[in-house]
Amino acid sequence: MQGVAGPENEGFVTILARLEQWKAQGKISAEQQAHLAGCSREEPFSLFLELNVLLYAGVLAFVAGLGWTVSTWSQQLGDVVALAVLSAILVSSFWYCFSRGPAWSAAETAQSSPIFDYVLYLASLVWSLELGYIENRFHLLSGKWDLYLLASAILFFFLAYRFDNRLVLSLALSSLAGWFGLTITRWSANPDDEYRKYALLYCLLVGVGAALLKRGGLKAHFFGTYLNIVANVLFWAVLSGVFERRGFGVWFLALLAACGASLTWGLARRQFAFVAYAAVYGYVGISWLIIRDMGETAALSYFVVSGVAMLVVLIQIGRRFGRPA
Repeated sequence: MQGVAGPENEGFVTILARLEQWKAQGKISAEQQAHLAGCSREEPFSLFLELNVLLYAGVLAFVAGLGWTVSTWSQQLGDVVALAVLSAILVSSFWYCFSRGPAWSAAETAQSSPIFDYVLYLASLVWSLELGYIENRFHLLSGKWDLYLLASAILFFFLAYRFDNRLVLSLALSSLAGWFGLTITRWSANPDDEYRKYALLYCLLVGVGAALLKRGGLKAHFFGTYLNIVANVLFWAVLSGVFERRGFGVWFLALLAACGASLTWGLARRQFAFVAYAAVYGYVGISWLIIRDMGETAALSYFVVSGVAMLVVLIQIGRRFGRPA
């Protein structure tokens, strides 16, 4: 009979009441309450993010397997066959992207096909794989990998802006960072110091360029990708100076300044990633200064206690970011 509350219905009502109570107390956000309530009602929910990650990982695994096959069997198959297979995949992928891609726009655009982004990612990775194979087999540029990285960065920037793809933009920024590093290895007498300087120059140029592009309205939604990569490169560069035995004081002050800027930005924009950057990188730098002269047992004890404390702090901060502003 309808209207008769059985044990299962009473439990269901209790769950919904508890969720409403937690939302009113600020323990969960409205989005979290709606999601958990839907799960309790056995409503379908989106697996888009999980499937997206798995598909990108599948493309990466496919290219890794393709690279292993080519490197392992190139002697038996011959260079012509190996390059023909790689070129066929590359040309087919680019043909699909340029023939099926949406019209270019300075604003954010939706893709015309669910598989479009994965094909574009595949083309970018196969491009890198084929360049590596050509240089390893024929040494066309005599091992000058910085030129390959620069060419790849230019291509990836073009593809990212033409087809509105943040992942390919990340490949472009990574290739550009590699070019900045490799160009100094041939004449640097103090590579660690030079790497830090070029890393800071990279951060300055990419950060200013991203700000100008955003101001000009050219794919302004890419700004977050630029900022995340610049922040990580900057923190790694500053931390490498903190790890030095001499002259680390200036770099430690720079680390504190970078942590403060990242924390301020993250709190003002409610972007948890930048708060986490400040906490994690700051923790690593401070911990190194504390344990650098400690014994092994004391250092291990410090990391156990401080690591647990840091994890608890990050969880609490993450929960606060999950609440409405």
